[in-house]
Amino acid sequence: MSNYQPSKIGTPDGERWYAVQSRPHQETRAIGHLEEQGYRTFCPRLRKTVRHARRITQVLAPLFPGYFFVPLDLTRDPWRAINGTRGVARIVTHGELPSPLPHGIVAALKVRTNDDGTINWLPSLEIGGIVRIADGPFSELVGTLEHLGPDGRVRVLLSIMGRPVNVSLYQESLIPAA
Repeated sequence: MSNYQPSKIGTPDGERWYAVQSRPHQETRAIGHLEEQGYRTFCPRLRKTVRHARRITQVLAPLFPGYFFVPLDLTRDPWRAINGTRGVARIVTHGELPSPLPHGIVAALKVRTNDDGTINWLPSLEIGGIVRIADGPFSELVGTLEHLGPDGRVRVLLSIMGRPVNVSLYQESLIPAA
């Protein structure tokens, strides 16, 4: 076990966020090993609907598959040890040194993070609001949102060939139309 002590939020101005690339599907493993070494990590996740064999389930998936973030002060923190950690492919570099993320990127993500660590990217939809369908056979059609179900299903009233038609879709297929 290393003597490394984790950095604290709000410490010296030299601390920046850096992207770390994990090995395929090993974000959780890499994060666990880095946290055991005392590093702080941030891996924003989202709830994803998975349909398989007529079953629909919600799973947590990384917002940026294969990547997560670590705050470091390159003058103080032993950043090279990150590359040797199980589950890590490499810390993202530009030349010889890690490449810092632009200021405010991680802070903006953290503001959108729920208590359970997930980020909700779905737009806020209101019953009676005008929506545009983003994908599927009704892509680009505009209609009125009639129902929001707790399972992620919605019902939209469309006008097809001059007649009102109710269509049932998944919420992630809709975008609010202005």
